[in-house]
Amino acid sequence: MEWWSIIAAAVAPGIALLVYFYLKDLYDAEPISMVARVFLYGVLIVFPTMVVQRALVLGLGENNLLFAFGITGFVEEFIKWFVLYFAMLKHTAFDEPYDGIVYAVSISMGFATLENVIYALFNPFSLSALMFRALLPVSGHALFGVMMGYYMGKAKFGTPSEKNKWLMVSLLLPVFWHGLFDFILLQVTNYWIWFMVPLMVYLWSRSLWKVQRANARSPFRLVRREEEIKS
Repeated sequence: MEWWSIIAAAVAPGIALLVYFYLKDLYDAEPISMVARVFLYGVLIVFPTMVVQRALVLGLGENNLLFAFGITGFVEEFIKWFVLYFAMLKHTAFDEPYDGIVYAVSISMGFATLENVIYALFNPFSLSALMFRALLPVSGHALFGVMMGYYMGKAKFGTPSEKNKWLMVSLLLPVFWHGLFDFILLQVTNYWIWFMVPLMVYLWSRSLWKVQRANARSPFRLVRREEEIKS
């Protein structure tokens, strides 16, 4: 039973964050089957990502700056972005700006959840360690997903001339913040919390603002308002 308790404790943060952002969709909730499918994509890309990262470490070394921004930040966010781009951008279920956030958070939470389970199983069990990972790495993945999905939504529903720009932002912005996040944890040993707390507060505040903006751009918002007026 202890192993099941460890796995449950490792899985819970990712599921909780996914549910939180799923419920933030105010106007046209996504099919749970699609959200679960994209979550599974996130789970499935963990091991290929680890293989690529290991090969890069062996070839390039473990310089903190390179490791944070390139081997973890770029590789992880690019693979998530790549899957979302080809699997979801043109999908009929992606029919409002907020859907980008839902699906990007879904793939990010699938990735972070399996990563958290692997950490819990192969390291000495500690509730404080899992709390640390829930508050930082797991929630960090969710916030990077919000950024990715928000700008992917802008790419799909914005002006065609700006599509490539927003697609590039949807990749590079999560890479930057993911890299900075990891670099602080790798480089700053004694006073990392003084850097990490302001960073997380900023990322959460910006992500919640993006949630509001994406909902405000929903075409179903006007439909809902007309229905309320008629009723």
